[in-house]
Amino acid sequence: MSEAIKRVFEKKREEDQAAFVSFITSGFPTAESTVPLLLAAEAGGADIIELGIPFSDPSADGPVIQKANNVAIENGVDYKRSLEFVREARAKGLKAPIIFMGYYNSFLAYGEEKAVKDAAAAGANGYIIVDLPPEEAVSFRNICRKEGVSYVPLIAPSTTIDRVKFLSTIADSFIYVVSKMAVTGSSSGVGMNTALPDLIRKIQSVTPVPLAVGFGVSNRTHYDFVTSAGADGVVVGSKIINVIEDAPKGQEAAALEKYCADMTLKGQNPPPLGRKNPANDAAGKPDPALPIPPSLEADKAEFAVKAGERLPSKFGAYGGAYVAESLVQCLNELEEAYIKASQDPEFWKEYESMFEYIGRPSSLYYADRLTEHFGGAKIWLKREDLNHTGSHKLNNAIGQILLAKRLGKTRIIAETGAGQHGVATATVCAKFGMECVVYMGAEDVRRQEMNVFRMKMLGATVVPCTSGTQTLKDAVNEAMREWVTRLDTTHYLIGSAIGPHPFPTIVRDFQRVIGREIKQQLAEKAGKLPDVVVACVGGGSNAIGTFYDFIPDETVRLIGVEAGGHGVNTTLHSATLSKGVPGVVHGAASYIIQDEGGQLIPTHSISAGLDYNSVGPEHAYLKDLGRAEYMVADDIECLTAFRLTTQLEGIIPALESSHGLWGGFQVAKSLPKDKDVVICLSGNGAKDVEEVLLTLKKKEWADKLDWHVAQ
Repeated sequence: MSEAIKRVFEKKREEDQAAFVSFITSGFPTAESTVPLLLAAEAGGADIIELGIPFSDPSADGPVIQKANNVAIENGVDYKRSLEFVREARAKGLKAPIIFMGYYNSFLAYGEEKAVKDAAAAGANGYIIVDLPPEEAVSFRNICRKEGVSYVPLIAPSTTIDRVKFLSTIADSFIYVVSKMAVTGSSSGVGMNTALPDLIRKIQSVTPVPLAVGFGVSNRTHYDFVTSAGADGVVVGSKIINVIEDAPKGQEAAALEKYCADMTLKGQNPPPLGRKNPANDAAGKPDPALPIPPSLEADKAEFAVKAGERLPSKFGAYGGAYVAESLVQCLNELEEAYIKASQDPEFWKEYESMFEYIGRPSSLYYADRLTEHFGGAKIWLKREDLNHTGSHKLNNAIGQILLAKRLGKTRIIAETGAGQHGVATATVCAKFGMECVVYMGAEDVRRQEMNVFRMKMLGATVVPCTSGTQTLKDAVNEAMREWVTRLDTTHYLIGSAIGPHPFPTIVRDFQRVIGREIKQQLAEKAGKLPDVVVACVGGGSNAIGTFYDFIPDETVRLIGVEAGGHGVNTTLHSATLSKGVPGVVHGAASYIIQDEGGQLIPTHSISAGLDYNSVGPEHAYLKDLGRAEYMVADDIECLTAFRLTTQLEGIIPALESSHGLWGGFQVAKSLPKDKDVVICLSGNGAKDVEEVLLTLKKKEWADKLDWHVAQ
């Protein structure tokens, strides 16, 4: 199958022309139009066709392809259906190689080996997987090699020369070159990256493998610029989606055929590139570099890549860095900076010098009335709600902004759900004099209007995200899309122990202060370790910070409490560890709430901060290991714990924390009085009072809770 792709580049070289690689999204604008569009692309002169597999959260794509993905998913199209389209197109005479382009979770959900075998049987020729860099693709590449299907690596302007050398060793047909540091999108009315010729020369200095350039190509002028820069192929994606969308209904295939013909000058005897001469043929013949590497060479390449690992990137099977090539180098730089900082006593001295500003150590408070109410184990509250900004989030924000300073960044972006992390980030940016942009789902903006105002008062720009479910996952997507365009000045200050390596490790280490203090404080107050520590889990930063220092202490139970929403017997919950399945999203392997095709589906929690489809990979590892237990509190149970803590202790907890409180209460009442249960009260509930008021104004909720204070 990969041989067919190689033959295209050999044929185009003989013709002294570049290969034209067109892209369409499977199922857009309709499922029925997909096969006619494939045939139209070839009829218009496409030499190779990328068939985009729809994914709910295409974090490396711009708005055009995002929209096409959403439409295709609404049309019921997934990977399985896309295989049917390929079979049908081949039966109707399509000869051009087809390369599936998409996100790893779609293929993982289908089953890696089955995905590749079925692709080969259907007549597909290869894969371009945006968020599956070679380091994470060992198994997948081996399956592709076995089935004779191509795995096409990507190279970005940020890719180092050493990495270019590695990527060229695993290329078995061609390399996809990303022309600019950006998400996908045509450059209509905008010039191409003027540094592209230098990038191509850099790559060609170490490999003769054909290079196809994409991102931003929309017209023949762009096409000519890319080929004059030395590219062997030109890729067009977003512009084609625009052409299809703008065509009159029923005329999409004709419009696409015409556009492809205009780009390739089909039937017009296009001018030669001027590369065909004996010297070039001898020096540039790609055959020696193109056969699929034998296993020994592949093993050497894997060893070379893994030798560069400095911090463990995985927690068992979870974690990793499943990211677009554009982000690989900046994550490596972040990891290197963190290693140096973590080994530097002066860094920790500077970090701890901010404890007075944060309000650390936070108190460990014996909740005597709650203890009396439940009649079991002593209940202790770790008062992270008393920190400056009202939550545990400042622990991480301070640490990361100090890292950003070391990296020479002047601008910070962040995502937020309930607004706790957004407020903490805006606070440290005000303190350290950095520009701050916070991405927040539009639904969360509505739910947390007061925190949005706090961020703006602190000088931050708050960007509502209107894509997807308009919640935390969509804020993460938008932050990652923006980050890749401004890596030189911007640090992404991620708020939870999620995302690609090294973020889960970094966030955990800055939140470890919670567990360390609990261990010391309870030893002083009770002369012992706690019997149980409990924390709410969304992304999981307060929980992993609470748990981590107790992991070696086998007598201490670790219990995370997830958001049960309307109940785990419905689809409207955020109980990722309890009801999700392993998958990959937002750069990491973990548990995910998704459908059978690997699409992320809407979640729900009364607390915006727990309304998330995935969870930190270290929690996934602790769950599988059996070292931590995970339970669920639904919206009613959350509000019950909120009410009890408010009325018995005079402490208004955040709704996120109230999930952990409910779980801790259930455990405490089941244990004898000589046991000690510590619950991380991760946030202050002042931000949630308005949401609780609106909820209790609804008679059905007030009746369920028997709490009529808002009537």
